[in-house]
Amino acid sequence: MAIRTLGRPKFLIQLNSIHNFNQEFLNRVFKQFSTDPKKALTSIPRKSHERNLISLSGLFRRYGFQPSQISNFLKSNQCLLNLKPSHVQKSLKILLSLKPSQEFLSSVVYSCPSILDFDFLEKWETKFSDMGISNFTSSAIRNIFEVSRRFELGPDDALRCVMCLKGLGFSESTVVNVLEAFPLVIMMDEDRIRDKMVFLMDIGFEKDDVDRIIRLFPFSMAFEVGKKMKPLFDEFEDLGFSLDVVRWEVLRDPRVLGMEVGELTQCLKMLRSLKCRTVIKENIFRIGAFRAGYEVKMRVDCLRKYGLTYRDAFTVLWKEPRALLYEIVHIEKKIDFLLQTMKFDVFCLVQVPEYLGVNFEKKVVPRYNVIEYLCSSGRLGDEVGLRGLIKPSRLRFYNLYVKPYPECKKLYGRYAAAEVKSRHPAGMWKLFQPQKHSESREDVENIRVRLIVSVQ
Repeated sequence: MAIRTLGRPKFLIQLNSIHNFNQEFLNRVFKQFSTDPKKALTSIPRKSHERNLISLSGLFRRYGFQPSQISNFLKSNQCLLNLKPSHVQKSLKILLSLKPSQEFLSSVVYSCPSILDFDFLEKWETKFSDMGISNFTSSAIRNIFEVSRRFELGPDDALRCVMCLKGLGFSESTVVNVLEAFPLVIMMDEDRIRDKMVFLMDIGFEKDDVDRIIRLFPFSMAFEVGKKMKPLFDEFEDLGFSLDVVRWEVLRDPRVLGMEVGELTQCLKMLRSLKCRTVIKENIFRIGAFRAGYEVKMRVDCLRKYGLTYRDAFTVLWKEPRALLYEIVHIEKKIDFLLQTMKFDVFCLVQVPEYLGVNFEKKVVPRYNVIEYLCSSGRLGDEVGLRGLIKPSRLRFYNLYVKPYPECKKLYGRYAAAEVKSRHPAGMWKLFQPQKHSESREDVENIRVRLIVSVQ
């Protein structure tokens, strides 16, 4: 048998081996299909996805994307693997033609990857030049793409909106600011946009004033005239403010239009119920009642941004009205120091609102440095909370935490050099004693005579 096999021609042996290999391959494929049909059907597309992944990774590297971010970006957006690399390259070229900036290209692609669809982006290639705006920002272009892609809008919709805004007299910078802050304006019809401008001009604003208001507070384009703006101005009138005062305050800070109906009433009600020193209340109302109420609203929003409820924010400001005299930047600086450095919770402000009313550089920082040093050196047995840090008077804090430890005097700052004297300087009590005069012999004789006369 072995002799017979060896005597076969070589091509027959090769045919038998090829037949056996094909049979094994078919059996393996049929076995995979019988156990997992999807695995057999998707083996070829999976290889094409791998090829696209490699091609797209190299393409993004050539266009300046960070290699460390490309892999995570493609993994989270696997729909891009279905696009042809040549089409993706054309899309990237179109984006760079709109604004030749690597920062713009990265922000647009990372925020809205679906715009790399060449069929979608090809329609926008010449539309931005047709809008006639030379100073389009990256965020404005990105917002237009995101809204158009999300709501299936075309370039003509964005062009119609921009031409409407320009036709109403808005400057290019105002149009760009609106598209940055409120890109949904693309979906609004011309009548709704015109109604806002007509309403503001009927109140007494000039056309240039309206342009300035919208430019500084572009989100006001989202407010409906009948549901928001008219009830808000009616509230101002009910509170007794004239149109001249309201116009001045709106021009001074257009964000006044962002107040909710009834919010200014609540703020003024809180201010009138304050129980504080007259000097503090006079300083609060020195800028006028309207502005004082608006300042309360701004600080309430600041506190709510850090997690306090509306009620807690009003409680903090009512208990510590001195916080209304500090700028919002200073309040944010104090709260950031409280949360990040001191590691306290923001709700500690409800228990110790005085923290927002004291001087940050002169009182908060020196006291915290002293307590932090004593805690790190193990000299404090009990933990000092925010109340124990802020409530004690300057003299009491010095006697408790600074005077027993000489090395803390430098941490406490300029107060340690003066040894934190009491409120009255030493020896002041002597000034309240009656003045003493030297007694002569004549005075003694006179006193003796008076005593004898009084006895008789």
